[in-house]
Amino acid sequence: MTADRHAAQPPAHSGAQGAGVAAVRLGLVVNPVAGLGGTAGLKGSDGADVQRLALERGASARAGERAAAALAVVAAAHPGIEVLTASGALGEHAVRAAGLVPRSVYTASAVAGEPTATTAADTRAAVAAIASSGAELILFVGGDGTARDVVAGLESGSPAGGVAALGVPAGVKMYSACFAVSPSAAGALAAAWLGTEALPVRESEVLDVVEEQLRHGRVDPRLFGHLLVPFQAGRTQARKTPSPSSEAAAAASAVRGVIAQLRPGVRYLLGPGSTVAELGRQLGLATTPLGVDVLLDGELVLTDATEQQLLAEISGRQARAIVTIIGGQGFLLGRGNQQISARVVRALDPAQPLIIVAPEQKLIELGGRPLLIDTGDAAVDASLAGFARITTGVSGTSMYPVNAPESTLATESHP
Repeated sequence: MTADRHAAQPPAHSGAQGAGVAAVRLGLVVNPVAGLGGTAGLKGSDGADVQRLALERGASARAGERAAAALAVVAAAHPGIEVLTASGALGEHAVRAAGLVPRSVYTASAVAGEPTATTAADTRAAVAAIASSGAELILFVGGDGTARDVVAGLESGSPAGGVAALGVPAGVKMYSACFAVSPSAAGALAAAWLGTEALPVRESEVLDVVEEQLRHGRVDPRLFGHLLVPFQAGRTQARKTPSPSSEAAAAASAVRGVIAQLRPGVRYLLGPGSTVAELGRQLGLATTPLGVDVLLDGELVLTDATEQQLLAEISGRQARAIVTIIGGQGFLLGRGNQQISARVVRALDPAQPLIIVAPEQKLIELGGRPLLIDTGDAAVDASLAGFARITTGVSGTSMYPVNAPESTLATESHP
């Protein structure tokens, strides 16, 4: 379903909030632990034990920073607006950090200030309270698990006609199509929603997988509901699509093209994905499903590595990362491979930090949409933007555009 949010009635404006500032209410809820397990190689962040282990492995919460980054774009267009939110790390802190005015309509029962203190029940209750308080658009910061909680919260708190929701990507896994491609893109969409620009909304599926299955290399997304999501080409993320079995031969050919590029003495970080897993199969190696391994001279010297372990392994040594494209979405970094972080990218060969491998059909299915980088570091993302060489066969390559998140702010195309 796709409909124009502003088609029937232009937005109202409130003089109480300042001239030109929209009276349409914006909501925000943050999952403070979203993405915590990504750099730690834990394939998710659900559960107190996983969160403690992630912290022990040197991970840090980034959801609050990504929330503030999205709201900073809103604040630039609509300074001083009030945002309906929840207490502390559930949203209030990020609203204040962006220079906007928080109105907390839900207080978590957990201990304030503890990054692992809030629960999924808090997220659901916060969303219900924000919707009941009159929000027309709720930004939520997290991954697919958070999106599931938003669906549940809206079912109990949404008024007739529904409330729109948009994900600010901060989780480990984001298969659903309810996310913006980056925090800045989410902020741009929210700013447009608050302004006079007509934005269509579409009913987008919320998908999630069981994290324990992910840790054993099994990906079987299930449908948990739908959200009404503001849509704008280049800013709203597409749903992840699986690799069909018919691509197996093409992927095998592309991998042979990468193997021909391998050089002695160079450490290769093998990212997740079925195409890179095919590389391990051809080399006779037991690579980690959905993890990051390190290959040196035909042998695995590190398996299922964390960000910290990768940094220690490649520091002062020649290294490159071999990554593939997330089907349907086009992401190279920032979705499911957060172990290859901005700090890790900086430690790679500056002349060719990434070797990108993908069957040509994956590029065709993008329909001309660029590949995407979202490490959370603007300088690193910008350094990887431009045109990248994609290995598509034994002797086949394609040059394809790569966008950094900030470039989405200049995208004014509409569906």
